[in-house]
Amino acid sequence: MSLLQQICRLPARTLFFALFAICVGLLGGGLYLQHVVGLQPCPMCIMQRYAFVAVALIALIAALHGPAATGARVYALLTGITALAGAGVAARQSWMQLNPPEIPECGPGLEYLLESFPLGQSLPMIFRGAGDCATIDWTFLGLSLANWSLLCFCAVIAFSAWLALRRSGG
Repeated sequence: MSLLQQICRLPARTLFFALFAICVGLLGGGLYLQHVVGLQPCPMCIMQRYAFVAVALIALIAALHGPAATGARVYALLTGITALAGAGVAARQSWMQLNPPEIPECGPGLEYLLESFPLGQSLPMIFRGAGDCATIDWTFLGLSLANWSLLCFCAVIAFSAWLALRRSGG
């Protein structure tokens, strides 16, 4: 039996735990870049972190629960929807990096926005981004952090879709 076949036969509990561990690793990498390398996250970066935290928490709950097939599909749907939201933020930031605003402005930080405005007003401001959201401070293999985040969210979406649609495992 090949490695891929063995992975496909793993129970949902194990796969959700793997997703949790991967998300924790991604978040750890972001914290390393912030606290060791010195890259400060913009509001859109922080929103992407929140999405990874939400995916990780859903995956951890699913792993601890050890759901049957229907429950695994529900958890997979929840992780997929959450990753879709994160991908939307990452895609918007990637687009801003490709098409930076003519007049870069540094807007207020995420904490200030959330403390000073109702959520309905602060979310549009966050998605509008600021000058620092369009800045590319770090790249790996020619891709910015927003690009990598988008790829990771797309992988989570694909993984979630596979988990939701697979016939075996529970």
